[in-house]
Amino acid sequence: MKTFVLKALQIIESNNEEIVKTDIELLDGLIINREDDKNTWLIEAYVNNSYFNYFDKISQQQDQIMIEVKITKDSNAPATFITSIDSINNVGEHINVIFTGTIVDKRKSKIEEMLEKLIEKGYEGEELLETFKKLI
Repeated sequence: MKTFVLKALQIIESNNEEIVKTDIELLDGLIINREDDKNTWLIEAYVNNSYFNYFDKISQQQDQIMIEVKITKDSNAPATFITSIDSINNVGEHINVIFTGTIVDKRKSKIEEMLEKLIEKGYEGEELLETFKKLI
């Protein structure tokens, strides 16, 4: 297992066809790559207890919660995870929220999106391949 510092956390929700990102103010946090056969990650967010009702509500409304995190440094690109909330625990005057989930490979989805657009434009065969190579 590998452990990293959680530097930023956003909850990503769909609201009437719009994507809404909610910034969560972290007091501290960890992210652990379990390195298991399911590619599972554990994310612990240590936050103010004023977030309790928010996390309790989304954990009851949604089985899967999409989050975006920054790992180790604020300057790092965010990583997206599909998670579920395992627990919300009182820790003194604060709470910790434990998520487990898997990382989303954005590069793969971007490539698939590019290919779909080229196919929609009518490219196929060798022409599709050459045009795709120019784009990447």
